[in-house]
Amino acid sequence: MAERGRMVFPFTAIVNQERMKRALILNAINFRIGGVLIRGERGTAKSTVARGLAALLPEIKVVADHAFNCDPDQPATWCTSCRTRVEQGETLTATTRQVPFVELPVGATEDRVVGTLDIERAIQKGERRFEPGVLAAANRGILYVDEVNLLDDHIVDVLLDAAAMGVNTVEREGISFQHPARFILVGTMNPEEGDLRPQLLDRFALCVDVTGVHDANARMAIMERNLAYEQDGEAFCEEWAPQEQVLAQRIEAARRLLPEVRYTRADMATIAEMMAGLGVDGHRGDLVILKTAVAHAAWEERQRLTDRDIIVAAELALPHRLKRRPFDEVQTSIEQLDKMVAMAREHAEETQPKDRQTVYDGDVSGKGREKKA
Repeated sequence: MAERGRMVFPFTAIVNQERMKRALILNAINFRIGGVLIRGERGTAKSTVARGLAALLPEIKVVADHAFNCDPDQPATWCTSCRTRVEQGETLTATTRQVPFVELPVGATEDRVVGTLDIERAIQKGERRFEPGVLAAANRGILYVDEVNLLDDHIVDVLLDAAAMGVNTVEREGISFQHPARFILVGTMNPEEGDLRPQLLDRFALCVDVTGVHDANARMAIMERNLAYEQDGEAFCEEWAPQEQVLAQRIEAARRLLPEVRYTRADMATIAEMMAGLGVDGHRGDLVILKTAVAHAAWEERQRLTDRDIIVAAELALPHRLKRRPFDEVQTSIEQLDKMVAMAREHAEETQPKDRQTVYDGDVSGKGREKKA
């Protein structure tokens, strides 16, 4: 499928790398998961898969002639400019736009990332003028950060804060401007070039370790598809258009189903038991697993969580959270998760009596309702 204005290698044509693709798809289903960190060597399709995902997602409805991609149907998320225009009696017109894919420029400064306020104009003319930055351009899209481990820690903090809060606020000299900043944060890094601080690692919701494909037939397929794309990109994209359309429709269906997915106290207890048993610090990982499991249930067209959803979510949420011993690999193998989840489920069922079971709505933001099962 061709992205409007440019040709993008189809997401479905990427050979293997299923875990990386799954992490991105689940983030596309639920933006609240919190992004993904992709660790691995160069030449493993990291940027290609992120661009491909943005290209196949459906167009979004936005306020016309506007730099912040505000959703005209969601007033609670509007930027300061949209709120002011409506308060002054103006009617906002809407249009549709391709899901943005924004790549953080190398050496970007904080002002370039968050945007800047024109203080002189505000003082002289009383006008609040805001020059949007990268966070504004990426709203409701994908923000791709290559070699995130080489960025200044402060810039990484700013990106992660915006991704977690879903809003960017800039304040200068008593003047402030706020705009939505809801995006899928995709960071990539080569561990051989340095690592992120543990505090920053933990704030990436999901993590995938990727390597080159070692199967000879798969490597041949990679060569064949890339050569075909280089020779005639338009024809290649047309060939893969049916698969792209099927995937796009499935993601859209999962988004619609997401609010209907429910989970129980036993599901939460299973996740909590597993994380406590693994000795994972903090509680962010527990919430990430729950959100990811709910998205995976929607992806598989189910309205209730299963152990499979929790296992898949844990595989993506734990690689950068499991403790390591010096000069040692991760102490707990990811392949053991199914056994650990089964044990945690058994204990959870014992400690959560049936008469105390509660079913929660799928809104894992905490705004859902509780209902007796």
